[in-house]
Order: sequence, then structure tokens, then C-alpha cells
Amino acid sequence: MPLVIAIDGPAASGKGTLARRLALHYGLPHLDTGLLYRAVALLMLDAGADLSDTAEATRVASRLVADQLADPRLRERAMGEAASRVSGIPEVRAALLSWQRRFASDDAGAVLDGRDIGTVICPDARVKLFITASAEERARRRHRELAGRGEDTTLAAILADIRARDERDSSRSAAPLKAAEDAVRIDTTELDADEAFSAARDVVDRVREH
Repeated sequence: MPLVIAIDGPAASGKGTLARRLALHYGLPHLDTGLLYRAVALLMLDAGADLSDTAEATRVASRLVADQLADPRLRERAMGEAASRVSGIPEVRAALLSWQRRFASDDAGAVLDGRDIGTVICPDARVKLFITASAEERARRRHRELAGRGEDTTLAAILADIRARDERDSSRSAAPLKAAEDAVRIDTTELDADEAFSAARDVVDRVREH
């Protein structure tokens, strides 16, 4: 049976770093599904479209191709905010559903991280993880990350962004952010990357043994 690892969690919880390390460790393809929504938002902004334009957002999402996920601008802070807006459009999520499921159908399995992987995209995944951390710690992490890229911002502004995104992602009608009932929760507030990886790997290995 393919080893599909579904990793969900809020912004800056460490799920992306963890997903990449698990994919490398187990030799599986990895998809950061947040990039799909960031790409939709970026393409719309580049075209001068309004992010609330449901028809245009759906059209862009339905024509998205893998090459469009490589733009370095997708990692900028502004794209996280923009992605959170378009990801709340049910038609956009529906347009990207099959894209994500095709990726997860690899014969060996796959690692996907996002906000609705274990609940909507891959509800039958063999491993489901929900990665979380306090809003304050997530803001500190994101601030260090953005500062390292030379982006000029403040910790207070990032914390406000994270709290707003948490509220928007958790309260949207389409695939809200929440842990699957059978997901294993890992709180990374007090864990470094190696400790989080070790905790997640233990969960995956226990599943693989059965």
C-alpha cells in the first residue's frame, strides 16, 4: 500500500520543513500545497485581477501547471496573505482538488503538506500529522525567515498576520483548517527541527511496521 503522509497545520508551524525532510528520508515526492494557492494569487496579481474575483481565480486554478510553482516570489510574505484570500474560494479549492490527488497517487506514495490534506485531499492517507505551535513562536520563526531573505518587517506585524490567517483559515466554509480525527498532533513550540523530525518519523515508522 502506498505510503501517503498527510501533514496539516497553521502557518509557520514547521510543517513544510518537516514534510521536506520526511520526503527525503523515505524517498517520496513532496508537494507543498500552499504553493498552489500562492501561484493562483500571484498569477492573478500579475494580470491585475482582483483576488476576490471568483470566476477569474477559478479559471487560473484550473489551468495551473507545475512549472508555475517555481517562481521565487511565491515565498514572499505578501503571497502568503494573498493565498489565504483565494484559498477561501470553494471553486478554487475544487479546481485544485484533482491536481493534488493526482500527485498523491504516486505508486510509492507521497508527502503533502497544507491545511486540508488529511481531512479533504487524502482522507485515506496511511499517516496523518497535525503540526502546530503557539502563534507567538510561529511569528518569531517567520520573522527570522523573512529577515534572512532581506524583507523589512516587524515581529508585531507578522504576529498580527498569523492570527488573521489562523482565523480566516479556520472559519472558512470550504475545507477549514482543522486536524483530522485520526491525525497525530505534534506541538513544535518547544521543539527544534531535529526534534520535530524525530517525533514525526517515530509516528511514520510505527505505521509502516503494521
